[in-house]
Amino acid sequence: MSRVLGLVVSSCGGAETRLCAELAGPAAERGWRLAVTLTPTAGRWLAASGELDRLRGLTDLEVRSRSRLPGEPRPHPDPEVFLFAPASAGSVAKLALGLADNQAMTVLGDALGDPAVTIVVGYQVRDTRFGHPAWQGHLDALASAGVRTHRLDWAGPWTGVLDLLPGGSPAS
Repeated sequence: MSRVLGLVVSSCGGAETRLCAELAGPAAERGWRLAVTLTPTAGRWLAASGELDRLRGLTDLEVRSRSRLPGEPRPHPDPEVFLFAPASAGSVAKLALGLADNQAMTVLGDALGDPAVTIVVGYQVRDTRFGHPAWQGHLDALASAGVRTHRLDWAGPWTGVLDLLPGGSPAS
């Protein structure tokens, strides 16, 4: 039986080329059933690059970027584990502040603070972001809610963030 991973993706450099190879594919190989939600911009990026079709091939569930209409069935089961990666600085700030202006932020915001749900955020930001006066506060707010955070390397592989998920490494 596969475990459901709520994979939430925002528009960060590399998402259009690295998402499937370094996050979604390896997560599926580790036995996760992917319930993917994209920010609207990430959805456009992935569609334009052809990565959206590759992503759809890794899951039996709808890849979504829009909210459903009233009366439409829920496209995903409720995951007990979320991976928000890559997460942009803006999306990290929105999550920390409780701003739910798109489906991706809504699904995470609804899960944040639930002790039965694990959330891991793999963020990708420029070095200068650490000098912004609000940045550390956003990370602290997420940590206070039990969120595990990990900085994604611009040049190195993103797969290390998968080790923060329950069951962690492939050998677990």
